[in-house]
Amino acid sequence: MRGLSFGGSSTIEFLDVPDPVPGEGDVVLEMKASGMCGSDLKMYRAPRGTLTIARVVMTKPVIAGHEPCGVVAAVGPGVTPQQARVGDRVMVHHYAGCTVCDHCRSGWEQMCDRQTPLVFGIGADGGHAPYMKVPARTLVPLPDALSFEAGAAISCGTGTAFQGLKRAGLSGDDTIAIFGQGPVGLAGTQLAAVMGARVIALDIQPERLTRARALGAHETVNPKTEDAVARIRELTNGKGVRVAMEASASPEARSAALASLSPWGTLVLIAGSTSFTVENVSTITSRQLTIIGSWTFSKVGQAKFARYVADRGIPVDQVFTDRWRLEQGEEAYRHFAQQSAGKGVFLM
Repeated sequence: MRGLSFGGSSTIEFLDVPDPVPGEGDVVLEMKASGMCGSDLKMYRAPRGTLTIARVVMTKPVIAGHEPCGVVAAVGPGVTPQQARVGDRVMVHHYAGCTVCDHCRSGWEQMCDRQTPLVFGIGADGGHAPYMKVPARTLVPLPDALSFEAGAAISCGTGTAFQGLKRAGLSGDDTIAIFGQGPVGLAGTQLAAVMGARVIALDIQPERLTRARALGAHETVNPKTEDAVARIRELTNGKGVRVAMEASASPEARSAALASLSPWGTLVLIAGSTSFTVENVSTITSRQLTIIGSWTFSKVGQAKFARYVADRGIPVDQVFTDRWRLEQGEEAYRHFAQQSAGKGVFLM
């Protein structure tokens, strides 16, 4: 089969590899949808062998795609019917740790403290291919009510946004400012609006602000053309917001998000890989602020979120603005790298 891989320095290459065969405890999935994540762009743009992401050093070519969703095509020895059957519709929790430490046993295998976990699509072959082999324990059921596209969204970007909102304790009483309306930020905007919160969406791309309004944002702010903090204060009668989510990885956005909070407010940091400097800690202590770091979700959390989406009929696949075939991979990532649209997905 042919799988899409990042060739380094904003190039795409296709790897010709044998069709995967399940080993002990493994399954092979026939891929149906595989999402494009904002974190893909770090791997897409970086020279090969120079990048560390999710604790994994990118040293060798692998098939990309860590938002996989598909159907079980084959099961290996030792896989029980309770774990997987041929024909099951599934998502993948795209991490595999030691299985025995406290983090792994609670479903947080990305936080494994005994070994560097496998991250499918980053350190091991992912979902941008016709088939994908994973341990059966990484499978998460996809409710029948959800499309494969919805499953791909839940498998990273949209699930990450939901976990951040839950960690912040967001409710319908709150006003939230979401800095960055890329894939995760747009998902956060949609979900926060569904939860009943008033959403102020911020981005420097007008196209993304338009998309944010379509997904439920009550107000939009472009920090490139106006003072973001002043505008948020104006929209909240001088109080600021109870929750700010930073999903852009911009140091300036993080500073503005912190400044936009009301006393007792909470800042949720979703995007990583850049610095965050606080000039005077008293701006946090005197206002009784809380700063939370949130990194994706547990396997249990992924399953609960999928059920949450299905039960409420939330159209999470609306976060996708572009749908591609694998053979269009070069065009797809060149377009995605412009960061002016929403999210892309490969459909197989």
